Amino acid sequence: MRKIEINKSGRHLIELKNPGEEVEIVGVFEAKNKEKIDVEVIIHHQAPRTLANTTLKGVVRDQSQLKFKGLITIDPNCGQSSSFLTERILLLSDQAHAEAIPDLEILTDDVKCSHAASISNLDEEHLFYLMSRGLSKKQAEKLIVNGFLEAK
Repeated sequence: MRKIEINKSGRHLIELKNPGEEVEIVGVFEAKNKEKIDVEVIIHHQAPRTLANTTLKGVVRDQSQLKFKGLITIDPNCGQSSSFLTERILLLSDQAHAEAIPDLEILTDDVKCSHAASISNLDEEHLFYLMSRGLSKKQAEKLIVNGFLEAK
């Protein structure tokens, strides 16, 4: 399985042109200050029996902005293909802004496709638990963020 890492803003087109081709796409982003990150990922299945697993994760701090836009396209006559898209964003500031926009365009039968998106705040109970074990708020937040970004 080919692995593709996305680590910068912009439009990223991943084409699966050969029957049986498999790809894993991973993107991890951290936006801070007034930074704006805009990531568009297009996974284009152009052959049958192709497989793509896409996971985009982001953390947004301060007054920064993060936008994930993902599209899975499966062409006609590309049956027995599978594609999965996950977009997860963790907000660490009331002034930060995030968008997660997954989309599917399936032009054939006999495929497995799904997408998921979530934008959430830091769980105060998790922070409290870690702080009750002797960590500072900053240490607890860092531990939670690192776990979020590293988890599959």
